[in-house]
Amino acid sequence: MKGSGEALAKEKTNEEMLDDAANYDASQIQVLEGLEAVRKRPGMYIGTTSKEGLHHLVWEIVDNSIDEALAGYASQIDVYIEKDNSITVVDNGRGIPVDIQEKTGRPAVETVFTILHAGGKFGGGGYKVSGGLHGVGSSVVNALSETLDVTVYKNGQMYFQEYHRGAVVADLAIIGETDQRGTKVHFVPDSQIFTETTEFDFKKLATRVQELAFLNRGLSISITDKRPEQEIKNSYHYEGGIASYVEFLNEKKTPIFADPIYTEGELEGITVEVAMQYITGYETNILSFANNIHTHEGGTHEQGFRMALTRVVNDYARKQKILKDNDENLLGEDVREGLIAVISVKHPDPQFEGQTKTKLGNSEVSTITNRLFSDAFQKFLLENPKEGRLIVEKGLQASKARIAAKRAREMTRRKNPLELSNLPGKLADSSSNDPANAELFIVEGDSAGGSAKSGRNREFQAILPIRGKILNVEKASMEKILANEEIRSLFTAMGTGFGADFDVNKARYHKLVIMTDADVDGAHIRTLLLTLIYRYMKPLIEAGYVYFAMPPLYGVKQGKNITYVQPGANAEGRLKEIIESLPATPKPTIQRYKGLGEMDDHQLWETTMDPERRTIARVTLDDADQASKVFEMLMGDDVEPRREFIEENAHYATLDL
Repeated sequence: MKGSGEALAKEKTNEEMLDDAANYDASQIQVLEGLEAVRKRPGMYIGTTSKEGLHHLVWEIVDNSIDEALAGYASQIDVYIEKDNSITVVDNGRGIPVDIQEKTGRPAVETVFTILHAGGKFGGGGYKVSGGLHGVGSSVVNALSETLDVTVYKNGQMYFQEYHRGAVVADLAIIGETDQRGTKVHFVPDSQIFTETTEFDFKKLATRVQELAFLNRGLSISITDKRPEQEIKNSYHYEGGIASYVEFLNEKKTPIFADPIYTEGELEGITVEVAMQYITGYETNILSFANNIHTHEGGTHEQGFRMALTRVVNDYARKQKILKDNDENLLGEDVREGLIAVISVKHPDPQFEGQTKTKLGNSEVSTITNRLFSDAFQKFLLENPKEGRLIVEKGLQASKARIAAKRAREMTRRKNPLELSNLPGKLADSSSNDPANAELFIVEGDSAGGSAKSGRNREFQAILPIRGKILNVEKASMEKILANEEIRSLFTAMGTGFGADFDVNKARYHKLVIMTDADVDGAHIRTLLLTLIYRYMKPLIEAGYVYFAMPPLYGVKQGKNITYVQPGANAEGRLKEIIESLPATPKPTIQRYKGLGEMDDHQLWETTMDPERRTIARVTLDDADQASKVFEMLMGDDVEPRREFIEENAHYATLDL
């Protein structure tokens, strides 16, 4: 009977399928007109409707103003976050055309804001170089805004038009006279689309605005936040362009020579700018841009630069007899150690690829960047022999350290292989073979480690206790780093390798949870661990695998019931609220947890490790460059900026005396 039942069900499904096929006709084909497609599938146009997508709207409008600056017509751009959390962008460019567009029969400004793929960026007539190449920016912002209005200052007149969720409210109208020129766009993001948040982050916007000022030499650009009681305004203008950017990145570092090396050239309509400077430390930070778009994944411009850098340094070292005939050439990683560089190319037709479409793919750019930078860098080295020698000596030091680190790796493999067959003895591993479900807790001290091992779920949770404060990798060579047992244990446990050999696909755990005490020492250890991960296992953060545990500060016990208070800005206030909400009897007892070791295994599981009840915070890299500056400030050699940071933020601290 079971078999016949299955057959009947199958026959019924087939009949339904035949009916569906018969009824599938032209009436079921949906045509999305105008900007309906954008509102129906916003993710196709801005990536996401989360916080990132919300801020992307601002850049779509700002990019149009930047294009006017790139074309030589705009010198000032102002961005405003209005009191109602809307955005206004003003520039002093030519103003969007207001005459009738032949194909649509409507004013050009209306066409730009209501029709996809309409703009002056196709075919080179309006703009030689542009950041937004698809012609969808203005219309997409319009479609995803509750209201948008545009004012054009042109021909001595002020033209105004308003839209509601992409639809025209009224025809373009002249509302006054003016001696200004340019465009003002004001929009209110649609809460029906951006359901997560419509709140703009001033710091996030200001960071990108400053970056645009660096990338466009001589451009004045400001951002004003009108929401606070006293508005905040940041204005940026850099005559040094990306050379100023390198100086900014090295603000808290020690360069090996005073001024950044700057080169600029143009070939086949492609402009290449490079600014670079070496620092005394070991960090390498190469930022690349194409038409102001940050190419996080690099690309052909970065490839051409790296090849030229290695070749030119080796050629110079040979000619100056710093490298002898029997010496091996310096490797690319040698000549890049301690290098802070910004590469910016302007291309009339850039092609982007990669997972996030932030990798430049134009094959000709590699050759052009290589040639232009090689010629300029060779000339610099010949004209500046002192700086040239410093660069070569920096590479030689890196080469010696690399060879020593290689020997240390080999010793490490012999003594304590970075392989699954010989995991660290202190690691209490999980039984799960599925990395997606596995968690590794890095726990401070033997006491907390013991509680964590006893309280954990052995099926998917592993425990790696560490002793005290690990090495500060911001100040250490690779040789010293690999000689540190605690660091080797972490590298081995994760199974990913480290540095240039890192492979996130080999991660044995997709949750790496840093679990330290909620005190000053715990915060220091957490910072040291995060510095290590950021510098040598950064893809773990980018993949969203790194977390902070949030153990409670207090436990309020009344009878058999315990209520926990998590850390945070208002922990004391929440503690008071809990106490006041409890009955007078029996009298509650309050326990202050100064360390994880004070909790028994049951409490640690219940408050900090149980996926159903715990609170953990994912570590993200909204701005890797800014994070790099913070790490350098907190963990580097320069004491003064660290002192300034403490003075500025001391009022946020809760002292546990």
